[in-house]
Amino acid sequence: MCLSVPMQVAEWEGDGDFAWLVREGRRERVNMMLLGPQPIGTWVLTSLGLAREVVEPEQLALIEEALAALAASLDGDYEAAGYFRDLEAGR
Repeated sequence: MCLSVPMQVAEWEGDGDFAWLVREGRRERVNMMLLGPQPIGTWVLTSLGLAREVVEPEQLALIEEALAALAASLDGDYEAAGYFRDLEAGR
């Protein structure tokens, strides 16, 4: 299984096929060929060094909440009521 992680465009490199993206202090060179040029500050989903799609702010918030839930569960500190409020609202 492969997990896509949101990262923010920080800097373009050379010909525009690659950009430097950042997330929580981590900097990564990512292939942007599927999306083309995106403005600095744009959030995109990345997987294995490839940007797959642009992430809108509402979508980003849900992804960040899911990643926080995953981190909490790995730390043994997961409380279901504190996460996935969007799913609760749909019931």
